[in-house]
Amino acid sequence: MEKGNIKIIGGKYRGKKLYMNNKETTRSTKQILKESVFNSLQFDIPDSSWVEMFSGVGSIGLEAISRGAKKSYFIEKDPEAAKVLKRNIDSLKEEDREKCEIILGDAFDRVWDVIDELKRDKDKAFFYFDPPFAIREGYENIYEKVQNLIKTMPKLNVEKILIEHQSDYEFPERLGKYKKIKTRKFGKSSISFYE
Repeated sequence: MEKGNIKIIGGKYRGKKLYMNNKETTRSTKQILKESVFNSLQFDIPDSSWVEMFSGVGSIGLEAISRGAKKSYFIEKDPEAAKVLKRNIDSLKEEDREKCEIILGDAFDRVWDVIDELKRDKDKAFFYFDPPFAIREGYENIYEKVQNLIKTMPKLNVEKILIEHQSDYEFPERLGKYKKIKTRKFGKSSISFYE
């Protein structure tokens, strides 16, 4: 396990390099895409909560913490990726480590535990979906699964939904109660915003 070329872009940990997984199971979110997301949301981030679905090494949730978020939940199925994620969290100051929660398991199941916690706290969160690209074996219908999940998520606990996806895949204008507000393209990856 070694530090990769993924850095935290802004906030108190700006420039900090994150540990990466040696296995190629985790794709890193393109820095330029991440920068665009956080620049467009910069005024909404302080004191917000984040849920990073399929979190890998945690570059989105940790970026949010660096910029003043009060809580980040990381949902990751792969125990090896979760170990790397824990190491990245452990490298933060103690008061920020306490704002991070790793949830091991299938994102489609475990997200409901997070939503229950948000309900109890009367809180809303930004939900960031970065599913494995649909071209990977075993993930051919991943985007349909993501859409079906989003349609069932309670509006009361959702601030915004962000989906990172292949640029050649078009997400619909509406997903249940949520409406697409924009899609930004960055080469092979795009990000779609719903609220």
